Amino acid sequence: MKIGIIGCGAVGKKRVLALGNHELVIAVDTSLERAREVAQLKNCTSVSSDYHDALNNDQIDLIFISTTNEFLAKIALDAVSAKKHVLVEKPAGRNPDELIPIIETAEKNNVFVKVGFNHRFHPALLKAKQLVDSGAIGPLMFIRGRYGHGGRCGYEKEWRSIPEKSGGGELIDQGVHLIDLSRWFLGDLDVAKSFVHTYYWDMPVDDNAFLMLKSPKDQVAWLHVSCTEWKNTFSYEIYGETGKLHIEGLGGSYGVEKLYYYKMLPQMGPPETTIWEFPFPDNSWNLELEEFIQSIELQKEPEGNIQDAKKALDIVKRVYDESKFGVKS
Repeated sequence: MKIGIIGCGAVGKKRVLALGNHELVIAVDTSLERAREVAQLKNCTSVSSDYHDALNNDQIDLIFISTTNEFLAKIALDAVSAKKHVLVEKPAGRNPDELIPIIETAEKNNVFVKVGFNHRFHPALLKAKQLVDSGAIGPLMFIRGRYGHGGRCGYEKEWRSIPEKSGGGELIDQGVHLIDLSRWFLGDLDVAKSFVHTYYWDMPVDDNAFLMLKSPKDQVAWLHVSCTEWKNTFSYEIYGETGKLHIEGLGGSYGVEKLYYYKMLPQMGPPETTIWEFPFPDNSWNLELEEFIQSIELQKEPEGNIQDAKKALDIVKRVYDESKFGVKS
């Protein structure tokens, strides 16, 4: 694949480092210095501050978009209009309405749009999905998930705290990952209860969100996302009728990634316990890209596509619209 990247910040750099043998043709950023830094990672000599230079390049098959939220949907729409395949970072837009023309245009032009839901490709979550699909813990009953960090000095002044740029706070930031994972395991979900609030940060967006999502089968996902966690945390528990899976940690500051499998015994009591640890560097970005490229080759929708992002944002929008506090779409 020949690839162009638009947005060369920290996430854009991760995307380029995960390219493997694919060729980076051009790096685009409002800062040419950042663009050059990322281009050099793959011995690419072409940089620009105008993203149209990537869209108008006939060599390029696939566009990465890793800008701030207010530009994601606009650039993605321009890219699919130029008949490029797209990998756009989550949440893909500030609200679900921004994604509708992307979905329609991608279908019309026979191109695919993948959204950066790389958590689906973490090894503990991949193993958990395999176990769930095999029936190892029986029919699913409910999920409990927590995801959070503690921000940093000046966090309330960054772009994520500006509603017009971000579309919301912690719910639209880390929250869409938990929503997407819960939809991956349980299928379509709707909002049963929710509450968003700002407890600590002096900003007009939420720093905590609490959600109770429910499936048509009355399965529940009970989720909490926070940027007042102080100690970075990822905990995701999947409860079945005959067992439980618990994913803890994502590597790095979130701690070693682990999967606990608690198998209920016929006599009940203490479960049979199996633990897997994944102390390796995070390769979810590599696996996500390879799955997307295989999907393009097979002409099928990728894991975590633009439709998945819209359904996640439908939930975010409903929570914000129903809240007495939060960003109104």
